[in-house]
Amino acid sequence: MKSLSTSHWQYLHGEPEFCGVIKQQADDFVVDEQLGFELTGEGEHHVLWVEKINTNTAYVAEQLSAFSGIPLRDIAYAGRKDKFARTRQYFSIYQGKHEAPNWDDFACANVKILTATRHNKKFRLGALAGNKFTLTIRDVHVQDVSQLQARIEAVSEFGVPNYYGQQRFGEMHTASGIKLNGNLELALRMTQGEKIKNRNKRSMAISALRSWLFNEMLSYRIAQQQHRRIMTGDALQLSGSNSYFVVTREDDMVTLQQRLLDKDVQLTAPLFGDGKTAVTDQAQEFEANGSQAYAKMIKTLAGLGLKQERRPIILYPRDLDYQYIDSALTLSFSLPGGCFATSVLREIVNTNQQS
Repeated sequence: MKSLSTSHWQYLHGEPEFCGVIKQQADDFVVDEQLGFELTGEGEHHVLWVEKINTNTAYVAEQLSAFSGIPLRDIAYAGRKDKFARTRQYFSIYQGKHEAPNWDDFACANVKILTATRHNKKFRLGALAGNKFTLTIRDVHVQDVSQLQARIEAVSEFGVPNYYGQQRFGEMHTASGIKLNGNLELALRMTQGEKIKNRNKRSMAISALRSWLFNEMLSYRIAQQQHRRIMTGDALQLSGSNSYFVVTREDDMVTLQQRLLDKDVQLTAPLFGDGKTAVTDQAQEFEANGSQAYAKMIKTLAGLGLKQERRPIILYPRDLDYQYIDSALTLSFSLPGGCFATSVLREIVNTNQQS
């Protein structure tokens, strides 16, 4: 069974000349969730602002459940965060008829509750404005800082491919190094007919396969130099929205192309699943050609009941800034929810974490 690679995807600005090392310590990868709304201060839910260091999000939820006596099903979070990092994220706990715990007494190694606030709604996956990242890459040796600055400015202006990051495909830190793509291995076995009984592993394998196929289609579009040109039948997403519309032959292509350059709309690629594809005409033919080698994988996803969706192909980091001191490069920026900081990093510094 041939493995699925994650190292061959196209760059938008060419492979970076600069190399470095990421995640030498927790503070090299710092993530802060950005809610985008105010907590109500009242209601049946406790919202905890939690800092964790080198700890899984799911593990934190389990510890909160064990401490409070509240069932794990009543503890929610908007998204999983990197394990090997310092991250600050929100958890919502449904109080209901349970006795209110004293969160000040919660004790767990490498986990700290920073604040506890009442709220009137349960958190949902993806219910975030985004995340703020502060990344430190070490051992970055730059002869001409102006070249590094130019690279970062290009990323800020023209964006990066909106790839799913390596975390989605499996990333396990072991004594001998980092083992990659474990979730993809499970996904391949599923396409061969193997049943995966563990619900969590099965879910991660399905997500990994769907994400890998999206990255393949995005890389194909860049390789064909079609990532900045609208075709008839393309599905364009309105920036800042999940809504999209399909380009018809009657549309003013000149106006739409200018809206694309102005970042008012974005080109999308498919998240495969059951149902009819959203695109038509030239775009449908283009995507059919790009995906024909993956028919079996796409059929597997459709059979699992996943619905066809779309995702923007270009990611624009907000408020991108940097410092370069003593061979350490620190990047800070914000991204919408569901987007990966490593996809921004990939276009600036080569950290050799693909395979």
